[in-house]
Amino acid sequence: MFTSGIEFVRPNERGEYEVAEGMSATVFRSILDYYNHGVIRCPPTVSVQELREACDYLLVPFDASTVKCQNLRGLLHELSNEGARAQMEKFLEELVLPLMVASARRGDRECHVVILLDDDFVDWDEKYPPQMGEEYSQTVNSTAMYRFFKYIENRDVAKQVLKERGLKKIRLGIEGYPTYKEKVKRRPGGRSEVIYNYVQRPFIHMSWEKEEAKSRHVDFQVTK
Repeated sequence: MFTSGIEFVRPNERGEYEVAEGMSATVFRSILDYYNHGVIRCPPTVSVQELREACDYLLVPFDASTVKCQNLRGLLHELSNEGARAQMEKFLEELVLPLMVASARRGDRECHVVILLDDDFVDWDEKYPPQMGEEYSQTVNSTAMYRFFKYIENRDVAKQVLKERGLKKIRLGIEGYPTYKEKVKRRPGGRSEVIYNYVQRPFIHMSWEKEEAKSRHVDFQVTK
């Protein structure tokens, strides 16, 4: 905490360091057991989330080998959050970032990514493409990423990771995506209506600009 170069703590006006300010004595006492026995036993009156936040602050490892508690649901939930964060960082760097860079090189300021399964195939008819909007989406085929985004909790973690990386206007959810043309209907007047097969797939939408369609030019007045 004091030698890493990161300001985890700051001295007060007397040059003193206040460690664990706002942390309950019960939590602090439990974490001190780590240095005596190598194990933290979570008291039943303390939430696992509170204990994890205290461990993060005091730079004590939080995992199944160091934390023992009666509330397995709470423990596994926090461990899943840690795993989801690491998984999302990997998905972001390996699968999503290249698509964002491609959008930026086209001059776009945002990116809409649809996550398809590994065996999903997209076959759009050039003569009868889907309705307007889908052509601006980018896709990534990853069954692992599809399974990851099925969980609401993972989507919450993913959104937090994207926020921490400085992205704006983040939206995550499930939407229909056209895969292939099923048939073409002839409407009165000779107009054709194409019907596509839609599948429900997760999507990520984010921007790297704070505002869109907002003028930033300088206005000049003409004076006599």
